[in-house]
Amino acid sequence: MKIYTKGGDKGKTSLFGGERVEKNNPRLEAYGTIDELNSILGFAMANELHSKTKSIILNIQNNLFVIGAELATPSNVKSKAIKSIGSEEIKNIEDYIDEIELELKPLTSFILPGGSKGASLLHMARTVCRRAERRIIEVDMEDKINPDIIVYINRISDLLFVIARFENHISSTPEIEWKQRG
Repeated sequence: MKIYTKGGDKGKTSLFGGERVEKNNPRLEAYGTIDELNSILGFAMANELHSKTKSIILNIQNNLFVIGAELATPSNVKSKAIKSIGSEEIKNIEDYIDEIELELKPLTSFILPGGSKGASLLHMARTVCRRAERRIIEVDMEDKINPDIIVYINRISDLLFVIARFENHISSTPEIEWKQRG
């Protein structure tokens, strides 16, 4: 199989089911941002992260592929090959958050993104995750998608914030509190 097909040379690509759409279609923006998030998580994994964090990220990365496939599939296309994100995956993310928060001091103020290299990359991933959420909601407004995708992505951004804090905690990197000027 060749890596290049020349099928997209004129600015269009195919969704699952064969429909051809412009490459700036909101659906492509959504799953492209999911791909970007997955790549940033891969970059974070290439850095020194705690084994617990790596295990969590690997789980997320696999689920992001499922989400990408769901987003690449219009609602009128049915396929048993396309898996779905559901309540079990959402519960797993919530359990990770609850478990890790037990190891962290409660927040008493806003903190600035940053700290250790791993934490900084996780904060970057969190912001891309938020953008992905906005893109997914845009798709949902045009063509209803699995509502669990929106919930899952929302939880992922929360989890990325928590594991960024965890990475700073275990590396003894202090969090920098936001100080309002004025």
